[in-house]
Amino acid sequence: MKPLLIQVDEHTLTALNRIAAPGKRQRSEFVRQAIRKALRQAEYHAMREAYRKQPDSVSDADDWSTAEDYKP
Repeated sequence: MKPLLIQVDEHTLTALNRIAAPGKRQRSEFVRQAIRKALRQAEYHAMREAYRKQPDSVSDADDWSTAEDYKP
């Protein structure tokens, strides 16, 4: 993993320490999870926006009539 140094104000740090489990590692994991969540939300938002701008048409929809048999 690569280190990331961020600065937060005293109020934010106090709130983070209250919410995240005590200790440096737990606080770091909390921040990592929050970043992952924000990235996922941004990706989902971009995907929703792309579908809103260019929705699937009925003619483009896959009707599964040509689906291949599954062979494990």
